[in-house]
Parts: sequence; structure tokens; C-alpha cells
Amino acid sequence: MIYLASPYTHPNPAVMQWRYERACFAAAEYIRRGEAVFSPVAHSHPIALAGGLDARDHATWLRIDAEMMTACSAVHVLMLGGWQESRGVREEVRLALERGLPVEYVNPDELTENEV
Repeated sequence: MIYLASPYTHPNPAVMQWRYERACFAAAEYIRRGEAVFSPVAHSHPIALAGGLDARDHATWLRIDAEMMTACSAVHVLMLGGWQESRGVREEVRLALERGLPVEYVNPDELTENEV
């Protein structure tokens, strides 16, 4: 299974929504390709909204994401705007490297139905 890391938190809720939508699109492309994928942003954003949880609570979400990463064979970083500054992405890459998982960087503009 691929762990799809991507930036999320931002002061502007519209940016967070856009990042969520792009993470969902990317995850759908992986699924279309036949890959099992876990996108923490796609998973946690609607849960946080529906459940009244703090979507910016890094400690809570990183704990859950770290558990999910144990089921993954690789980490792919979706290089959306802000990915290099993202605290969450940095932590996810650090965890992946600690666990010996390969890390790949994915340009979201190159995602198509046939290629991820």
C-alpha cells in the first residue's frame, strides 16, 4: 500500500479545502491504476469536519498516520504548493526513512488516468 503524504494545514480554509480535493484526486488516480493507497488528508479532513475535531492538531493526526504507515510499503509525497514547508510532510518523510520505506516525490501536474 502507498502512503500518500501531502500538505494540508494553512491559515486559509480555502487552501486547506483545495489541498484536500487535490489529495483525493491523486488517491483516485492511484486506485484507478490498481494501487492500494492511504491518503491521510483525504481520510482525516472529512472526519475532522463531521466530528468537530481540530484538523490542525498535528499530534493527534500524526499518531494515527504513523500507525497507518506501518501497513504501507512506500511513501509518496504529493508536491502540492507548500509541501517543502509542511511540518506534517516533513514528519511523514522522517518516519518513512526511520522505517526504511522508500520515499518518492510526485508532481501532481503529471497525474493522469494512466500514470501516477
